Formats: sequence, structure tokens, C-alpha cells
Amino acid sequence: MQAIAITAYGAPEVLQPVAYKRPVLQPGEVLIRVSAAGVNRPDLLQRAGHYAPPPGASVLPGLEVAGEIVDGDWQHADNRWRLKKGDRVCALLQGGGYAEFAAAPLAQCLPVPAGWSELEAASLPETYFTVWSNLFDRAQLGATERGQDETLLVQGGSSGIGVAAIQLAHALGHRVFATAGSAAKCRACESLGAERAIDYKTEDFVAVTAALTNGRGVDVILDMVGGDYIARELKALAQDGRLALIAFLGGAKANLNLAEMLTKRLTLTGSTLRPRSTHFKARIAAQLKERVWPLLEAGKIRPVIDRVFPMTEAASAHAWMEEGRHIGKIMLAW
Repeated sequence: MQAIAITAYGAPEVLQPVAYKRPVLQPGEVLIRVSAAGVNRPDLLQRAGHYAPPPGASVLPGLEVAGEIVDGDWQHADNRWRLKKGDRVCALLQGGGYAEFAAAPLAQCLPVPAGWSELEAASLPETYFTVWSNLFDRAQLGATERGQDETLLVQGGSSGIGVAAIQLAHALGHRVFATAGSAAKCRACESLGAERAIDYKTEDFVAVTAALTNGRGVDVILDMVGGDYIARELKALAQDGRLALIAFLGGAKANLNLAEMLTKRLTLTGSTLRPRSTHFKARIAAQLKERVWPLLEAGKIRPVIDRVFPMTEAASAHAWMEEGRHIGKIMLAW
């Protein structure tokens, strides 16, 4: 098969088309003929040599795909959606998505939502598995006595993760605020359901969210910045607030005011999805199928795709993500 390989660690141009062996399927896996794949920050980190695949995972980049099942073990007990050869699916992978064929555990496959194209469906798995597991599983958005009255601040609201978090939380009835780095990105966040988008280059998200909540603060923050944002986020959180950290683009170290954490009863939690077990991801997949797929099929959440690059131009897609001007997902298609 044709695939896009990391030929050396470095800049985007190290991504090159190569002839590559097809995946060897393991029990409980299916082979997907890939129509499209999403580009995600971990792909860029892996290309630069900063994020090695988990043991046993494909060394090819690519954490999410959509396409047609062409082979595999669909008689396995993990086949809760009764998928079969010829079905259109999207899947969360540990790697290997930048290829004509990809192996995926059945438990991490979901049917393409009704009314969605395979290209659109390929934009879902990495972002929605991540958002659901962090906002609703770890940070328990809406699970306290305040329920749907809980508020959410999404840092980096115009990113793929950001647009998913805004739309999902808004569709489930929460007040959502977001930060973004330009007026155009702020407008995009508000068009997706953010009540107020904050330009972090010209505004202080602590002051703005305090004003929007009558001084109370927000209940949950989804953060992919880290660094010196952490101390400010503790100030922005309400009593019993939760901070869910999923990346640290602004730095891996932070100074915390532990007295603030104690007096406000704050929770700081972090996670990475890629190394988690198939059992864990299967549980998230089931929650997505039950709670999120109906919203997708009803049009309450829409795909937000910034650009589509040919798979053979993956290097250009990585360069575009590094420029940081995109709103929503960057996709690769055959």
C-alpha cells in the first residue's frame, strides 16, 4: 500500500510517500480502506521526535480515519454495533492513519453518522474521544448539583479540539466561553455556540469570565496551553472548579498557588488519550454513540473543516497547522 512515513525527525518535509506493508490484523481488529484522516498536534510532535508511538502501535502517523471495512474479525465480542465488511466507519487509532489501509480495534470504530461524509466523519474520533473523556469523564461537566448551569471555558477555541468542545457543551445546554487569537477566530467560536469569545492577545480571560459570571468564575476549564496559564486559570475557576489539562503548548512547568486550590476546593487533572487501553476507549466510544452521535445526526453539531490536503501532501498540511491560522480541523484525503 501507499503510506506517508516519517523518514527522519524534523520539519514537515520529512513526511514522504512510501510503499509500505499492509497492517497485519490482530484479534478484534478490522482493516479499513482509508478515505480520509485527520491531522492532529500529536502527529506534529511525533514527526519532530517528541512523541513516540506506544509499544506495538504503527510507526506511521495518524490517529483518526474514516473509510470502508474491507477485512477483519467482525465476529469478535467487541462488535457492539454489528459492523461488517463494506460498512463505513470512523475509527480512533494509536497510529497508522496516513495510509491507504489502517488497522483499528473494533471497539474503537463507530459508524459514520447519518448524513455525514467519510471526510467529515474522519474529523471526529481524536477530538471527540478527547473532549468527552476529559470534559465529561474526568472534569465531570454538568455532573454536580448545578447540572446544566455549569459553565465552561475552552482555551484555544478555534482549534479542532476547541470547536468540538464548544459545540458539544453548547448542544448539551452549558454556557460556554472560549479564547482565541484573533477577531476572526473569536467570531468563529461565537458562531459555534460560545456565548463570548475572548481575544487572548488583547483581553484578560480572568477578568472577562469573572464579569460574565457575576464574579463567581467558571466551573470547568479545558486547557491545552499549560505554562503560565495555569496560575491564571486557578483564579478564573469558581469554588469546586475543575481544570482539565490536555496539552502544554505554553510550557510543561507552572507555578501553582496551593492556598487557592485548597480554599476554593479546586481539581487539576490531566490526561493523554493515545496510550490508554482499548477497554477504556471502548467505554468512551459507547458514551459517544449514545450521547453525541444523535446530536451529530440531528445537525446540532456540524463539521468544521478548515482545509483538505491530498494525503501525499501531508507535509503541507503539517506546515499549515504550524502556522496556526486554521479554524477547525485540517484533513488529509486520498
